[in-house]
Amino acid sequence: MSDQILANFQSMLEQGQDNAMIRFSLGNAYLNAKEYEQAIEHLALALKHDPDYSAAWKLYGKALAAANRNDEAISAYKQGIEIAENKGDIQAAKEMKVFLKRLL
Repeated sequence: MSDQILANFQSMLEQGQDNAMIRFSLGNAYLNAKEYEQAIEHLALALKHDPDYSAAWKLYGKALAAANRNDEAISAYKQGIEIAENKGDIQAAKEMKVFLKRLL
């Protein structure tokens, strides 16, 4: 994600727009930039806005694992799998199960 796109999302936050999608997008951008702690912060806030956001759980676990916070990543994946399965989001649950197995 380009710096301009990142700046646009930051600008939205500064204007008082704060929701799960903006936080998810920022978390994804920071994860891609290998800025893991910032990614974790935004993804955690995305989940605070929408605890049932399967894609955010998947990226949150990925960011935690990338930051070598494996115990937290395992916990995030387990929560995310449960939420995804309860929502019928089978693909997200499958992906998180694969990522979880790599950490165990």
